[in-house]
Amino acid sequence: MVSFGKAATGVTALGAAALGYAHLETKRFTLRRENLRVLAPHSRDLRVLHISDLHMVPGQHRKREWVQSLIALSPDAVVATGDFLSHEEGIPAALEALAPLLDIPGAFVLGSNDYFAPKPINPARYFSGPSQLEPTRKQLDWAPLVEGLSEHGWLNLTNTQHEWKVDGRLIDVRGVDDPHIGRDDYSQVAGRFNPEADLTLGVVHAPYLRVLDSMSADGAQVILAGHTHGGQLRIPGYGALVTNCDLNTRRARGLSSYRNSLLHVSAGLGCSRYAPFRFACPPEATLLSFSAATN
Repeated sequence: MVSFGKAATGVTALGAAALGYAHLETKRFTLRRENLRVLAPHSRDLRVLHISDLHMVPGQHRKREWVQSLIALSPDAVVATGDFLSHEEGIPAALEALAPLLDIPGAFVLGSNDYFAPKPINPARYFSGPSQLEPTRKQLDWAPLVEGLSEHGWLNLTNTQHEWKVDGRLIDVRGVDDPHIGRDDYSQVAGRFNPEADLTLGVVHAPYLRVLDSMSADGAQVILAGHTHGGQLRIPGYGALVTNCDLNTRRARGLSSYRNSLLHVSAGLGCSRYAPFRFACPPEATLLSFSAATN
């Protein structure tokens, strides 16, 4: 008969092994590929690289090199859905990681971690609902991040809309500031998407339903989001336990249908430096291949 002490030791060892693996998984960078038949008839194929939740910290050399290597995919455009930072001095590291991609047409929104410095949090709090912004969190000087992206021609989609030309194709794209901290103002971009566009695209950091509903109702064919980290800790065979917003856990990662749109939620490339763990949810970027819809 196994003693209680031996059983407890075994459970502790198993927990330590799982925790060790979960830390290693944060470095197991993965490229996803999705094919979406949504473009207007006779449109040429379009390849968009979706990146999210870099959560850059100075010294993350492996992540920087992997992100830089994505240039080899030769995407037509890049869309970044926020949370570039996880450190008060993370802006140079984030811009360095993205440097090869900045010569490609790009668009972006920011997330809460671009506005406020990270802070330790009890992970159990996520099971009681979306995390709240503590009044004591330090505000970051995020302007150099926006300037660094914008000076290369990337579109800042903060509560704005653009008719975006990408290699001769017209993308009607709109975005909002981060709903997770109440900075979204969809009224600034509300209205029907351009039906003459090759692609109609909505962009948001945290996929809160109020924003998804509005974008889909206005005619977004595709909506891109991040924030959820795919649940960050997933149970194999079950999936995510939380999304840290009001999106259901079935849509915490990957491509799904949402009302009249397709929704792609990136599990992201990083995590808070105070919670450097992932389980059954490796960090990712996604190459979205768009082609003409079929009848």
